[in-house]
Amino acid sequence: MCLPEENKSCKVRRKQNSSEEMVRLGRLWMSLLPFGFLLFFSSAFIRVPGALAWSKEGHVMTCQIAQALLEPEASEAVYQLLPDYVKGNLSSLCIWPDQIRHWYKYRWTSPLHFIDTPDNACSFQYSRDCHDSHGVEDMCVAGAVKNFTSQLMHYKEGTSDRRCKYLNNMTEALLFLSHFMGDIHQPMHVGFTTDEGGNTIELHWFRHKSNLHHVWDREIILTALADYYDKDVSLLLQDIERNYTDGIWSDDITSWKHCNDISQCVNNWAKESIQIACKWGYEGVEAGATLADDYFDSRVPFVMKRIAQGGIRLAMILNKVFADSEERFATAT
Repeated sequence: MCLPEENKSCKVRRKQNSSEEMVRLGRLWMSLLPFGFLLFFSSAFIRVPGALAWSKEGHVMTCQIAQALLEPEASEAVYQLLPDYVKGNLSSLCIWPDQIRHWYKYRWTSPLHFIDTPDNACSFQYSRDCHDSHGVEDMCVAGAVKNFTSQLMHYKEGTSDRRCKYLNNMTEALLFLSHFMGDIHQPMHVGFTTDEGGNTIELHWFRHKSNLHHVWDREIILTALADYYDKDVSLLLQDIERNYTDGIWSDDITSWKHCNDISQCVNNWAKESIQIACKWGYEGVEAGATLADDYFDSRVPFVMKRIAQGGIRLAMILNKVFADSEERFATAT
């Protein structure tokens, strides 16, 4: 990685404090801060706000599943793009996009974490739903996955001269893609507009206060860890891996990984999420309710399956974009 002390040509570009500049930055979809410094700073001083995405545990497992399934070419590319201090561990930075989304420089990324769909429609249409609150098209998690996939397909074009700006942008693209592949598979991130994906539906999870979005982000995962895995994420991950290697999902892996057109694939993944949100997220839930064993027991399989699907599909994307072969996506724009 190109750190500030290693290359004086890596300089912080100061952005003008204007709405026009923020729109331009959003359209560029990339930042030019010295990335090694930015990652160190954000990891050291920023805490992840609640109810933003899969919990830390969910994103970590998604990225661990993906990295374990990488082909040698993709594994090497990921290693080269990650900063030295993480020692090749992609999962250690998979929550970075949550950590920096409220920084001025990265505020344009906030709408990329979710999709607001029409209340009770239980459907996703890219042209209708993928925009931010100002109507800017492609500013949603489905658009983000398409965009950062497209950027990573150009990775090999800049590896010969190791330009600092180019590689920093590729590193950001890798981290954003890895995170957003988790988000698009979290059903409540493709939820209803009025309740902000369940964020405004306040309720109790067993004995403590929560909201419906947070239940799917974190509560179900933490309850499973506490009840069945002695709070050990690695044990839960082993169970998920067994389910897709030789267990109940093993026959579905081929269909999960099938993707020739990234635009069509992100549409399908978002549709899967809103359908689960409608049938299993919102169903039977009212504000002020107490959700407990019945809700947990019937929903936990969907949470774990979505984590598995997100990781397997992230690996599929990275294996394709970093491969030397011609097996690429039909389109990434």
